Amino acid sequence: MSNTKVLPLLEPAVGEAAGPCCPPLTERPFTAEEAETAARMFKALGDPVRLRLFSAVASHEGGEACVCDISDVGVSQPTVSHHLKKLKEAGLLTSERRGTWVYYRVESSVLATMGRLLTVPSAGV
Repeated sequence: MSNTKVLPLLEPAVGEAAGPCCPPLTERPFTAEEAETAARMFKALGDPVRLRLFSAVASHEGGEACVCDISDVGVSQPTVSHHLKKLKEAGLLTSERRGTWVYYRVESSVLATMGRLLTVPSAGV
């Protein structure tokens, strides 16, 4: 008998997802809204603890991580919770409570969005 169960696809709450926010920096100047969205994402990642937590979630097997698996970043558990909350508010992570634990997942479009944003077209290729 298998212990595997299919989990429902979670849709982020309104205003929670980063989504495809902005064109590449070299395409055109950002609108005020695009600049706010991009700045919010990069500001959230500008803290070393948040960057470590984001990286831990993004690289965790299965694409999601229990808070119990990623909290060893050299700060107290309440501080970890604070940083995870900031990453969620910036639209970089989603979460789901399962029993007593919370599982985090990188918002599906975030890595692609951030990569596109920083893409510089190669000349002569």
